[in-house]
Parts: sequence; structure tokens; C-alpha cells
Amino acid sequence: MKNETPSRSSVAPAARRTTAARVLMGVASASALAAAAAAVPAVFEAGGDRLMAETWRLYGFLVFAALFALLAWRPLHYRWVWEIVIANKALLALTATAFAAGALGPGEVAGAAAAAIADSVLAVVAATAYVLCRGWRAGPRGTAPVGAPPV
Repeated sequence: MKNETPSRSSVAPAARRTTAARVLMGVASASALAAAAAAVPAVFEAGGDRLMAETWRLYGFLVFAALFALLAWRPLHYRWVWEIVIANKALLALTATAFAAGALGPGEVAGAAAAAIADSVLAVVAATAYVLCRGWRAGPRGTAPVGAPPV
């Protein structure tokens, strides 16, 4: 009968990759919290024509700080969260790039270039962490894939 317990030498690289993924997502979470803190003054200074958009933006930063933190905490426990986060960041980066280039929108869109850079970086960070910890193997809450490193 074949021994199905992973050898110590095969678990160590997996554990290091998962740790690296956790660090990346922890940094992403911290950056989203910093963005949320930086967005608070915009909410308080916004007039009636911008208040809803600025509040929505602030809440988006907080939601992504929480999602990134969940992925850092338990990277293999949330089915589809990785893919949703990566797709969202990639789509936001593409849209912001199109706004910044003038391919979409009414002309110059304030903040588009900065958003394109920030969301591109976050998409790459999340995709890198996904590959490092093999996020496609994430299982439903409370279970880990067979052979996954301890989390």
C-alpha cells in the first residue's frame, strides 16, 4: 500500500510558498486599510454630488482589506474567493487604464492613472499569492484539500 503522507521535504516548500502568499496578502490588506484611511477625508469633504461615490469607494477599500486578510489568514479555505478577488482587481485595472488612455469615458478621468497602477499591482500580487499557495485547490469552509500543507 502506498504511503499517502507527504514527505517532510515536499511539505517544507509548500509551507514556504503558503507563508509567502500569506505575507503578500497581508501586505495587500494593509495597503487597502491605508487606502481606506486616506479616503476618509474625501468622504467628509464631498459635496452632495460626490458623497455617495466617495462613501462607496471607502467601503470598497474596507471590503477588500477584509477579503485580503481572510486570504492571508486561511488561503485554502475559501472556494472562489481568490478568483473573484483577482478578476475584480484585473477588471478595475483594465477599466482604469482605458479611462487613463482616453479609450473610455468622457475624456480625462480624475484618478484613473493612479487607480490603474494600484489595481494592476494588487492584481499581480493576488495572482502571485494564488499561484504560490495553489489557491485553485481551496476547499469549502472547514476543509483543506488532500495533501495541503498545514495552515
